[in-house]
Amino acid sequence: MQGNQPKCITILHTNDIHSHFEKVSSIAAYIAGQREKNSGSPLLVVDIGDHIDRTAVETEGTMGGANVDILNLTGYDVITIGNNEGLTLTPEDLSRAYAELMAEVVCCNIIEKTTGAPPVWMKKHTIIEKGDVKIGITGATAPFSAFYELLGLDALEPEDVIRKEVEVLRPQVDIVILLSHLGLATDKQLAEHVQGIDLILGGHTHHLLEQPLQIGNTTVCGAGKFGEYVGKIRMEQQQDGTYLVTEGGCGPVDTDVLDEAVSSALVRHRLHAEEALSETVAVTDRILSLDYTGESPFGNLLAQAVRRYTKTEISLVNTGQLLGPLPEGEISYGLLHTLCPSPVNACVVKLKGRDIRRTLEQSLLPEFWSREIRGFGFRGEILGNIATDGLEVLYDTGAIPYDRIVQITLRGEQLQDEQEYEVGTLDMFTFGIGYEHIALGHSPEFLLPDFLRDLLRLELQRPSSMDESEQNRWAQAH
Repeated sequence: MQGNQPKCITILHTNDIHSHFEKVSSIAAYIAGQREKNSGSPLLVVDIGDHIDRTAVETEGTMGGANVDILNLTGYDVITIGNNEGLTLTPEDLSRAYAELMAEVVCCNIIEKTTGAPPVWMKKHTIIEKGDVKIGITGATAPFSAFYELLGLDALEPEDVIRKEVEVLRPQVDIVILLSHLGLATDKQLAEHVQGIDLILGGHTHHLLEQPLQIGNTTVCGAGKFGEYVGKIRMEQQQDGTYLVTEGGCGPVDTDVLDEAVSSALVRHRLHAEEALSETVAVTDRILSLDYTGESPFGNLLAQAVRRYTKTEISLVNTGQLLGPLPEGEISYGLLHTLCPSPVNACVVKLKGRDIRRTLEQSLLPEFWSREIRGFGFRGEILGNIATDGLEVLYDTGAIPYDRIVQITLRGEQLQDEQEYEVGTLDMFTFGIGYEHIALGHSPEFLLPDFLRDLLRLELQRPSSMDESEQNRWAQAH
């Protein structure tokens, strides 16, 4: 300690901004204000992942370049990756985007299959000196191993690898911080099980801890979602040389206060992104209408796109993936992005006939098609009904729920309840949300990196696809 003043450090943290660019200028202004207020005292600025979200035009049109520019202009020191960085961009795309990043990227549980080491743009940990305070920082992200595997990466279970990094860091530093894109439940477990972590700054489950949790010697924090809050922690050195949290919490972001450099960069990125996405990918000769409550041509087109891409006999998709009808005329990639923004991939599952039948029965019920769904890549408002390709469904709206389907045929043959079928569907269903009977399928084969809008582009370029989309799959029994 120097004189009567204990050594201290202020740490600012954000998480799960998800390309909410309407907030980032105000976040930058807040951080600049804190820098000024704390001049002469060390300040550390970190982000805990899912800053990138390809739903935003600026992100899609620059493949994350806009986000990296904002991170640089704001002055972040260290970041970790979330599943949106790790899984919606290929390692090559991420490498290109992060080539311009001034902050360090830390994550200890993602390694390349070929090298057994993190990608070149990422470290397992870093040691940063702020003033004369030494801070060791490691990070970890949600281990969606089946998905990472398809990108040539191994996602390791986090606890053991975090423990190893903490053991390496602890003797060398004053403070050990974990940037955890693992979710609050896991953060609490890590605080209980892993000795030597001073601070867990969390994300992934969008939890807002207005007051940090103290679990043993570890302080657990989280700053909500979408850039609505910035977390702030103050740590002071104690008589025995250790550092303790003396203040902690989250402050709402004031959107009336802007950072000029970030605001002008956003305008530039928006224009650049719109230009990049303006290329015409198809020309249509009619409008394809969309209906979330029953069969519609645009829903059918999406089902066709998924069935052809997955090379299956049957596809099941939810129409809520589409945010509006497909207009007539020139269709740009940017328009497909606007109409189908979710970073959702197709997959193949082996599904019993009875689970297909149950899914189609649920599709006829308002409590299913009107459901509001959040997360798992879904960026629509409501779930929507099921669109199918390959099947013909005869149903009776006058019958009781779950007994409305009279007959389902596949290539003229009746669908058999106990038979297993290969079904092209969407990765989000394998997590058991929405039409949860699809998650009962086994041997899922995930098809990365193309999103549904890429599949729509391919289908629109296929002759006769629009004619086929207007052919009914569902027929009412009379």
